[in-house]
Amino acid sequence: MERNGEVYRTYIEILERELVCAMGCTEPIAIAYCAAKARSVLGEIPDRVTICASGNIIKNVKSVVVPNTEGRRGIKVAAAAGIIGGNENGGLLVIADIPPGVKYHIEPYLNQVEMDVEALDSESLLEVEITVHLGDEYAKVHIKDEHTNIISIEKNGQVLFEKSEDEGSDIEDGPDYKLLTVADIIDFANTCDLSDVEAVLQKQIDCNMAIAEEGIKEDFGANVGTTLLKDDPDGIRTRAKAYAAAGSDARMGGCELPVVINSGSGNQGLTTSIPVILYARELGVSKETLLRGLLVANLVTLHAKTDIGRLSAYCGVVTAGAGAAAGIAYINGGDRKTISHTIVNTLAISSGIVCDGAKASCAAKIAVAVESGLLGYEMYQNGQQFYDGDGLVLKGVENTIRNYGYLGRVAMHETNTEIIHMMIEPK
Repeated sequence: MERNGEVYRTYIEILERELVCAMGCTEPIAIAYCAAKARSVLGEIPDRVTICASGNIIKNVKSVVVPNTEGRRGIKVAAAAGIIGGNENGGLLVIADIPPGVKYHIEPYLNQVEMDVEALDSESLLEVEITVHLGDEYAKVHIKDEHTNIISIEKNGQVLFEKSEDEGSDIEDGPDYKLLTVADIIDFANTCDLSDVEAVLQKQIDCNMAIAEEGIKEDFGANVGTTLLKDDPDGIRTRAKAYAAAGSDARMGGCELPVVINSGSGNQGLTTSIPVILYARELGVSKETLLRGLLVANLVTLHAKTDIGRLSAYCGVVTAGAGAAAGIAYINGGDRKTISHTIVNTLAISSGIVCDGAKASCAAKIAVAVESGLLGYEMYQNGQQFYDGDGLVLKGVENTIRNYGYLGRVAMHETNTEIIHMMIEPK
């Protein structure tokens, strides 16, 4: 692939946009960021706060621990963390550097301030609007479609910033994700000048392995990672699942280490990368091969997730499991046919996993997704595959990816609505 060609340059831009650091689950972090920005515009600590959020935000914030809050959970906690100690210019690292002394002000603030949470009736799956008040003064910040995509800022009736409708989100204004195809991803991985991608991939290796190791070492969530290791501590298949799950154990449990995300999600970033890193170490392949394998894994995950969107009833680690399996197939010397069938097999195996919010059980879903990916790869290695007409599988990897994308974005839309209702008002 030509280094100056459109596809090559687009893939570089996609990787730089997508593989960024976040500390904490990205939905509560979006709330913290929005709240920090609103406090900054107001210029003072508010005494009243109104948080309006789309159903998917509410779903993904409900049960997850917010870092730097002494183990607290929920929307109000995330907003308070952003207001009390958040860096309004920090993006997805908005609450990464809250000083220890400031953390202890969060609970008193929550007890004193009037804070309301309202569900937004929105077509956008990811939307947050926070209004902060102090006396007669107020400031309002509105985020939509992307976790840090501010579309408007208002203070005391004056619009300070507003994106026009044709500007869209960062994704809509950015590179053309429709240029992602499995064939071109493999070509790119084979020919990429690694100096163009090594920094971002090394960050992914360092950050994601650090939090995985922390999840193995410490007590977080349901300890899915350490539970898996008890049965087979030395087997690479088990370690690939366990360490990916342990990273989520730690992250969902409020660990204060950053993760390099994929498709807007730390869990998808962990699922995509950690199995490939561990298999590369087990096989003793070169650093170059590992980096090229991570290119395949990350771009396949992004490709498979593009049609689904950021948030859905379709659990995103399914596509990340397919990406990881594609990366493992690549570092094992798999060709385009092998990688394509691995992706199809994986999507066919585990596509029924639903997203019912961010919480401890996400780690177990990661383990299942990695296992599905490994099974999908091993099936093809043994001459087995799913064919056109097997469920939602269509002839050709691109058609199959498109079909499962439609499932996640359109066919499961009503399922997503019902999941949110069941989480807010249990039957």
